Amino acid sequence: MIRSAGALTDQALAGPLADLRTTAPGTLVPHVLIDLGLADAYAPIDSPIGPLYVAFNGLGVVAVEQAADGPSFERAHATRYGRPAYPVTALPRRLATAIRRRLAGDRRARIPLDLRGRTAFERDVWAKAVEIPRGEVRPYGWVAAEIGRPKAVRAVGTALGHNPFPLIVPCHRVVRSDGLIGQYSLGGPANKRTILAAEGLDPDELEALAHAGVRYIGSDTTRIYCLPSCHHARRITDRHRMAFRSVAEGERHGYRACRVCRPGSASAAA
Repeated sequence: MIRSAGALTDQALAGPLADLRTTAPGTLVPHVLIDLGLADAYAPIDSPIGPLYVAFNGLGVVAVEQAADGPSFERAHATRYGRPAYPVTALPRRLATAIRRRLAGDRRARIPLDLRGRTAFERDVWAKAVEIPRGEVRPYGWVAAEIGRPKAVRAVGTALGHNPFPLIVPCHRVVRSDGLIGQYSLGGPANKRTILAAEGLDPDELEALAHAGVRYIGSDTTRIYCLPSCHHARRITDRHRMAFRSVAEGERHGYRACRVCRPGSASAAA
């Protein structure tokens, strides 16, 4: 019987190919799912309020959360997002560096975020929060006016309360329109005060001004008024410091608004 060359080749290859058969590593499927955003990885980071867990996937950061331990985080994450989270020893180097820079005050640090299912309004609010400098705060009304929605103060508060990326998107830098610290989704007002203090802001002083009805601080040398936490306002010495309850009061005294903190945005939503 004559066999074709093709048949001989197939038979010759069958044995060696069988020997090459192997089992895929157990981490392959999770890695693929994470890259596609169908599962998440997570690792701890340090913060002023203790260890936090950062979840991420191929699309970006998914969440920053507190949890008692890894398994607790995984259970809560699966309930909230409907997909598993797998622990890794550390964040990818580039992501870790970007987060470290952002927390240190570098607003230009680019951190990809997984924004699936988020509204355009939420994205606008969170993007504006990122613009607030480290160690400074802005009222909810300021954010609303800055994004062109001056009447949406309550909606701004809701969007910040639903911020899944606290610290990375610094919702702790947004306070009540009356100047009080307000609530915080990452553990409540005490954590918010701790984080602001770590950034160099004195929450007690800020709230003392709020209780006194002071909303703006002016300098009698520059004739400019600012929001109290603006770095320009904080450089004003007591001798030259002027306190105003409203934009109108400052302007009646011949002062103009700071171009950096834009205090007029806070009054636009009042």
